[in-house]
Amino acid sequence: MLWIKAFHIIFMVTWFAGLFYLPRLFVYHADAADQPSITRFKLMEKRLFILMSIGSAGTALFGFWLLADYAWAAWSSSAWLHIKLLLVAVLFGYHLYLGKLVTDFHHNRNRHGHRFYRWLNEFPSLILIGVVLLAVLKPF
Repeated sequence: MLWIKAFHIIFMVTWFAGLFYLPRLFVYHADAADQPSITRFKLMEKRLFILMSIGSAGTALFGFWLLADYAWAAWSSSAWLHIKLLLVAVLFGYHLYLGKLVTDFHHNRNRHGHRFYRWLNEFPSLILIGVVLLAVLKPF
């Protein structure tokens, strides 16, 4: 069981690295004016999104495995677990939204400035704080 938990954490860290860095790439891409930079950002964003999608899939796979083998008994009596999984579901929605933004940039349809992406970059930090506090403290 500890191996499963370790891989869950490894994939989660990989996923969050992408969630933190991709909006930062968007900040720089939104300010880019020359074609070589724009082309480079498109490639970096696409590759990073693929890698972070692998991280999200591994996080989900090992998370469901933990839930099935370890936390299923706690499911009915632990509100913290319900809230944690709700936050994770919101994070998957955020991930999909970032994928839409990658596609928009790829097709030159970006409608936001760098400030929007700076604020967007803060969102996964808030979710991370909530998920970690719930998983460690199990407050209710």
